Formats: sequence, C-alpha cells, structure tokens
Amino acid sequence: MSDTASEITRLRAALAAETVRAQAAETELAQARALASCSEAMIQELKLEIAKLRRDKYGISSERRARLIDQLELPLEELEVSVLIKRFLASTCDQL
Repeated sequence: MSDTASEITRLRAALAAETVRAQAAETELAQARALASCSEAMIQELKLEIAKLRRDKYGISSERRARLIDQLELPLEELEVSVLIKRFLASTCDQL
C-alpha cells in the first residue's frame, strides 16, 4: 500500500506540474494571439495609408489640377465681366 500511496502522490505532483505548464502555455498563447491581432491591425492601417499615398501620387496631377482651375476661372471671369457690363448699362440707363 505504501507503494500505491507514493505512486498516487507522485502522479498528483506530475499532474500539478503539467497543469502549471498548461496554464503557462495558455497564457503565452493568449499573448501571442493579442500580439498577432495588434500586428494585423497595424498591417491594415499601413496598407490603408499606402493606398492613400498611392492615390495621392497617381491621382490628378498638379498640372492637370492647374488646367482644371484655369478652365473654371475663365467662365468665372466672363461672368464677372458680364455682371459689370450689366451694372454699367443699368446705371447709364438710369441716368438718361
């Protein structure tokens, strides 16, 4: 019986040691998963930033943007001149 009791004590000690190792492994696994999740979030953030930079780089060029601005400014100037002419004509007619 003594051998059986000592065997039980030895097995309990081995079980306790394995339980501690399993808990440490689970903790390490949880930390690794958290790190992986954080890394994945950083990767997605960097991919998004790169996509934005590429869009800015390959988007409308500054020359094209300048041409578009010029194209919009021309009708604006024409409208401003037209308003000034109408005001002048209206003031001239009022004086007659």
